[in-house]
Amino acid sequence: MQPSAALNRISPSPTLAVTSRVMALQRAGIDVIGLGAGEPDFDTPEHIREAGIQAIRDGKTRYTNVDGTPELKAAVVAKFARDNGLTYATDQVSVNVGGKHTLFNAIVATVGPGDEVVIPAPYWVSYPDVVQFAGGTPVVVAAGAAQGYKLSPEALDAAITPRTKWVILNSPSNPTGAGYTADELRALGAVLLRHPHVWVFADDMYEHITYDGFDFATIAQVCPELYERTLTVNGCSKAYSMTGWRIGFAGGATWLIKAMAKLQSQSTSNPCSIAQAASVAALTGPQDFLTERARAFQSRRDLVVSMLNQATGIECPRPDGAFYVYPSIAGLIGKATPAGQVIDSDEAFVTYLLDDARVAAVQGAAFGLSPAMRISYATSEELLREACERIQTACAALR
Repeated sequence: MQPSAALNRISPSPTLAVTSRVMALQRAGIDVIGLGAGEPDFDTPEHIREAGIQAIRDGKTRYTNVDGTPELKAAVVAKFARDNGLTYATDQVSVNVGGKHTLFNAIVATVGPGDEVVIPAPYWVSYPDVVQFAGGTPVVVAAGAAQGYKLSPEALDAAITPRTKWVILNSPSNPTGAGYTADELRALGAVLLRHPHVWVFADDMYEHITYDGFDFATIAQVCPELYERTLTVNGCSKAYSMTGWRIGFAGGATWLIKAMAKLQSQSTSNPCSIAQAASVAALTGPQDFLTERARAFQSRRDLVVSMLNQATGIECPRPDGAFYVYPSIAGLIGKATPAGQVIDSDEAFVTYLLDDARVAAVQGAAFGLSPAMRISYATSEELLREACERIQTACAALR
């Protein structure tokens, strides 16, 4: 027995691998500060937890509709209308086992051998692997710091071919925190209007975590002509601190939603019934804490950006949202550690950080653009300060 060809086309998630290693070191009693996980450190709000507990007490522990309860689909419809000015019917909504599952369902349901998907880099690690699992070809387009880590209209136009099925837009971005303005989305939309065979996967997972007055927009909102060929994707994991509850959702064309449900019916079936009930409370309940938590993340961002820019050889842009920074480490490539090991890649640098400074980050190569690293600041300011001091010391020790 051998792994299938499809399985051989993908790799394990690098971000989850870093998290697993950190947890193993911490269990062994080693003082490691983990900045690799994309997970808020805030607890799930009390009213959401209580809704989950009440669902158990009410016996909501049985199968539900494959792609979401009517109550949760109605809450998603209301959320899209309230937050994004988008009108969907419940048969245009898919509820999945997290945003990664939404991606998997949409791509596997529509992409096959010979099909292409345009993916700006840096990208979330799962985008290219899911495309490859489906048999498609990721077309990676570099969008570096000089472009604000954003895809330009010219680069998008050049990447599109007759075989292009999708373009993936993630705003604010994991891993860079870069966000597209409404005008930037309109400029990309103008390109897509010239290519009517291309669909848009709009990953808005960090919609509610933005800073400095950044005005979030999603492409179907600002380019209504693209509404019919946009899948608008979101979830409860990041904004509502519900990563372990595993609820993602999307709004899109009815035929696509049905195709995704067909695939889901033969894989996971319905998302957890209890998590769905809690997600109704998340989407329909108080939303004021979202602003409070975004302010806390902004304070952490400012601390991390300031301290990393004081480290020798590191240049750290200031992100618009999410809870990551993506600093360049180009100034450290070619230097040697105190033990004499040459830093010849960003992977070598993050290995050095973990081994010598006991700080865990994720190498830029995992996100398709080097030399850089991703640091998550979804932890306390005390730990972030200590981690950045360790990074400063580790960088100063290189020769």
